[in-house]
Amino acid sequence: MGRFEDKMFNCEKELTLAVIGGKWKMLILWHLGKEGTKRFGELKALMPGITQRMLVNQLRELEEDLIVHREVYPVVPPKVEYSLTVQGESLMPILDSMYEWGKNYMELLDNQEILIKKENIK
Repeated sequence: MGRFEDKMFNCEKELTLAVIGGKWKMLILWHLGKEGTKRFGELKALMPGITQRMLVNQLRELEEDLIVHREVYPVVPPKVEYSLTVQGESLMPILDSMYEWGKNYMELLDNQEILIKKENIK
């Protein structure tokens, strides 16, 4: 893996976060894992806040890290599709767990906010 060639990691968790960390990579992986193969424009439409440049960079890194496969079809206009590799698919249980944790945590925060509002009303 070229991106990590000269990088030293203290533990495997650091490497995992280096591969999937950041604002957009997990969302890209989530959409490809849950909805299947997508074209660039479809991915961009699913993430309204991402710039074209950022999406290109994130997809290139995920491809370089062997997480995403890029398929170019020899047609005019050019057609490019992105999908998860086997290694990328192996991340889905982790992302599912992170989704569940986030959902539960959000409920906890919402419940705390409700309790605080009730306290302020008294």
